[in-house]
Amino acid sequence: MKKVVVSIGGSILFQDKVNYTFIKNLKKLVSKFNRKFIFVIGGGNPARIYIKGLRELGKNEKTQSLTGIAVTRFHARYLAEYFGIQANSKIPHTVKDVKNLLRKDKVVFCGGLVYRPDQTSDSTAAKLAKYFKCDFVNMTNVKGLYDKDPKKFKNAKFIPKISFKDFYKIATKIKYKPGQHFVLDQHASEIIKRGKVKTFIIGDSLKNFENYLKRKKFIGTVIS
Repeated sequence: MKKVVVSIGGSILFQDKVNYTFIKNLKKLVSKFNRKFIFVIGGGNPARIYIKGLRELGKNEKTQSLTGIAVTRFHARYLAEYFGIQANSKIPHTVKDVKNLLRKDKVVFCGGLVYRPDQTSDSTAAKLAKYFKCDFVNMTNVKGLYDKDPKKFKNAKFIPKISFKDFYKIATKIKYKPGQHFVLDQHASEIIKRGKVKTFIIGDSLKNFENYLKRKKFIGTVIS
């Protein structure tokens, strides 16, 4: 059965309250398709709050990142429970765990798998897409890639298509820090470049995601 790895930013799901409308509609959407879904859930604002506190206390980057990973796993557990899958709320810690769960379930939720320096849950999603040889879809709080931050600059130019090489150049110009906001982390950009993992950045619209799944026209950035 065809697979897709989908990274969902925590900013879509968990801000001041849980975005139940999104979660309910995601569950309905997934049920329409005969394919396997691997959802990698980000930490969003809750993770950034914890990370900021640790940073102010002078805790090192590894401690900050491990806390962020714990938040992503909690978010994944929450969605698994909501979907009624993954017996005993087992949340993967390895690629092998994901593979085993996919044998039993159509949908698997995970957060960050293992700690590696300079990575977010984006890297987890990129690794899984490379391993399973499938598309990588990134759902985030902007509709795609811009030449600069569209939330700060009204004249930011939208980029509908970009090569792996050129995207990597943009990503690696930004200094990594836990909880960063850029559409994909630097290590993820390296993984998709080396593995030639076709990647789609499509914003937070489930209709847009459905159009991608149906191979219809959608708004977003294609990295290939």
